[in-house]
Amino acid sequence: MIFIIIIFVYSIGIIFITKFTYTKPKTLLVVTSTMSHNVYLLATDPNNPCRDVIHSRDTDLRVRVFCLNKETFHPDSNEIQLFGHSNDQLFAFETLGIESDDALDIVEAIQWYANYIECPEMEIVPEDPRLGKNIAM
Repeated sequence: MIFIIIIFVYSIGIIFITKFTYTKPKTLLVVTSTMSHNVYLLATDPNNPCRDVIHSRDTDLRVRVFCLNKETFHPDSNEIQLFGHSNDQLFAFETLGIESDDALDIVEAIQWYANYIECPEMEIVPEDPRLGKNIAM
């Protein structure tokens, strides 16, 4: 028998298609994969399309988005800042009330946002990529 399997990886939005021939196995092998299934929600400001806030549905993580090409950004020293750039767009991402349990999900939330705004190739960096702007974290 020939089967075609389509696997959609939810967290990164990639579709894998594979074709294989089934033969009766001598031993049953079960492979499980643990993937993050965090769900992110986006709060938008109708008066400022550059002022989004990413919310994790399952944790307390909140990340504010700043469009650095259109607005100024003054980092809060008590929060974590990351930056993203893709094509001619430049973003700052700053946590809101960060807790230690949520720190590992920040990059995943930014990657989700990058896919949401159709910039999946966004490079996420820890320092401000603008000339002469370095922010210690």
